Amino acid sequence: MKTAIIQFPGLNRDRDMIAALEKITGHSPYRIWQSETTIPTVDMIVIPGGFSFGDYLRCGAIAARQPIMKTIRIKAEEGVPILGVCNGFQILLEAGILEGTLIHNSSLKFICREITLEVMNNQTLFSHKYRQGEILRFPIAHKQGSYFAESETLSRLKKNRQIVFRYANENPNGSIHKIAGITNKRGNVLGIMPHPENCIETAHGRTDGHTFFSSIVENFNKHNLPSL
Repeated sequence: MKTAIIQFPGLNRDRDMIAALEKITGHSPYRIWQSETTIPTVDMIVIPGGFSFGDYLRCGAIAARQPIMKTIRIKAEEGVPILGVCNGFQILLEAGILEGTLIHNSSLKFICREITLEVMNNQTLFSHKYRQGEILRFPIAHKQGSYFAESETLSRLKKNRQIVFRYANENPNGSIHKIAGITNKRGNVLGIMPHPENCIETAHGRTDGHTFFSSIVENFNKHNLPSL
């Protein structure tokens, strides 16, 4: 399985994501700089977390307007799996590839700790190895992670089962409906605030994120998709 990771100035989780992808897929991802306009044929594209362009204007606002994002939009429309984590989620929302927005945490403080997640839809390529309703522990690290959407958008997300992950025992950032991760309607694009790449091995203290990535890999195997 071949992957590509998108790099912007200011990201700080790209190395963590590269290490996770190498460990679970067995291949080093292509590294695509934000000013490029082409992406090799891959099985998944990842936008990692951090502080792209220093989070000036709004988190992800400048990154969402870089040349590579036009290509990512095309890839999303073609059905290529795309994952955006933390700042990557913010970028996908700012680019209009996912619906809604992320605003300041209700505490107005940066939060960096472990939280609990509930699997709301285990029928996606990102979650099918989890049990429906399973409780996970992932780390978070953000200041603008409170998900918000208007009532019509929220109703549509619920109806289409696009809400894949919710905060379980608490709502650390004040997200509406405790939303932590959503997909597009087609289900091939996921944005998630918590960091699965930081809980994939025992050295991290927990391996719930390993199942997240292995769900993606197993999805390709199950559908006999060749590694491109």
